[in-house]
Amino acid sequence: MTAVSTAPATRFTLPPDAAATEPPERRGLNRDGVRLLVARPSSIEHTRFRDVTDHIGPGDVVVVNTSATLPAAIDGTRPDGTPVPVHTSTRLDDGDWVVELRRTDGHGPDLGAHPGDVVTLPDETRLRLVWPYPDPDALRSRLWRATVSPDVDVVEYLTQYGRPIRYGYVDQHFPLADYQTGFANEPGSAEMASAARPFTADLLVRLLVTGVSVVPIVLHTGVSSPDLHEPPTPERFAVPAATAEQVAAAHAAGRRVIAVGTTVTRALETAASPEGVVSATEGWTNLVLGPGRPARVVTGLITGLHPPEASHLLLLEAVAGPELVGAAYDAAVRQRYLWHEFGDSMLLLP
Repeated sequence: MTAVSTAPATRFTLPPDAAATEPPERRGLNRDGVRLLVARPSSIEHTRFRDVTDHIGPGDVVVVNTSATLPAAIDGTRPDGTPVPVHTSTRLDDGDWVVELRRTDGHGPDLGAHPGDVVTLPDETRLRLVWPYPDPDALRSRLWRATVSPDVDVVEYLTQYGRPIRYGYVDQHFPLADYQTGFANEPGSAEMASAARPFTADLLVRLLVTGVSVVPIVLHTGVSSPDLHEPPTPERFAVPAATAEQVAAAHAAGRRVIAVGTTVTRALETAASPEGVVSATEGWTNLVLGPGRPARVVTGLITGLHPPEASHLLLLEAVAGPELVGAAYDAAVRQRYLWHEFGDSMLLLP
């Protein structure tokens, strides 16, 4: 399914101080000490993430993303010597990169690029913009397909020269470890799959001993669109056979399948048949969930808090319904929850 222009039904006004500007550990909290809003059709409850075990129980299947975050921001230079920050979104199968050029003031993408533009990166590596991505005919574009010369291993190169992507609401640099979840073991994401960040080893053990199954998928995130609220672009993913079997069995038995984040939801729903049967699948997904494509297999969702107009809200509504998502966000605004990757969490249980 390709992207649609439908706007989310959820509407709210974000208070000016709602952004989490630093990791919770820098605010004196453990990772699992962030707030957790638990939303059911019958109730809204406010607790801490470490108490998520009170709401997930025996027989539930929790699915996590094991993709690790790359230091995907890198400094570039135009031919006239002008600096240009570059966000590396993904590497395509033919070796080209998908990149986003950013404004030097840090406020949004640079939409003035053209095919053939060249950006020089560290160690004399060059990017030549080929065409807008994913639509080569777009009149303007946030993302570009770019050839890279000489050819370099993207993981090794970014590890040597890059830094984590950050946006204006985070006012200082933090190390890459702050942008990794406890499940991260396969480098490939431009940005952290942050819904899993509050999980700790102790919390994982408590889930397992209560009879909850925790199983993995991999989805490597591309560069998000906090400025323009575009739908997600194609992303590489894999749903292993063992995960598919457990999810399919839970779905058939009427047990809950709880996705940890929008990335997990996208991967599972891509691998799901119209009847909701998940099979082992890998490749690229361009699935966009929304009113025309509700969730078929995911019946619960752990998520961070997304800004107004964000396309991720459509995915939340596809899982939990617009009424429950709207009620949850209204409550989060009233109770002054913190937004973005270092912020608080929700558990949606429709």
